[in-house]
Amino acid sequence: MKTTLLSLALTLAFGAFATANPIDDEKKVVNAEKSTVTWKAYKVTGSHTGTVTLKSGALLFDGEKLTGGEFTVDMTSINTTDLSGKSKNDLDGHLKSPDFFGVESHPTATLVFTKVKATGKNSYKVSGDLTIKGITKPVTFDVSVYGSKATATVKVDRAEYDVRYGSGSFFDNLGDKTIYDEFDLVVDLEF
Repeated sequence: MKTTLLSLALTLAFGAFATANPIDDEKKVVNAEKSTVTWKAYKVTGSHTGTVTLKSGALLFDGEKLTGGEFTVDMTSINTTDLSGKSKNDLDGHLKSPDFFGVESHPTATLVFTKVKATGKNSYKVSGDLTIKGITKPVTFDVSVYGSKATATVKVDRAEYDVRYGSGSFFDNLGDKTIYDEFDLVVDLEF
């Protein structure tokens, strides 16, 4: 009888302890092959679009609620999609050069979520640390999660990461050769 009461008391105590201390967030690994990162950059005379490959990534969830995330992008995969032939090859090479992202010295870029705030049923305001060319700066953006998919658009100011070529932040009198500092990353994730 004493053993039964002791077992019951221990079961209740450990059961209460288990529900009072939730399990760590669930990590959902992103399928890099099915996920896309598209970039769009703007200049006085137009714009260019392309892709960069997600190397790895994961989102953290508490139940169905997004709580964190971490991603690595392969900067050597920079690819222009609105040009072809020599023009495409020239721009891809220039974007990979030290004038822009210096991928030989900085082959990856990373994003680590630092704060996630729910703004609706499936939407979140995310703050994170974005590292490009070894320089880390804070960014804020919106994320939407539906089932096993997530989408986000991140506006990046390249001047903050010492990406100087054609930037009015670093050079005067560029005229119609000016390339705007802000570019967009449109991210579609599957996990």
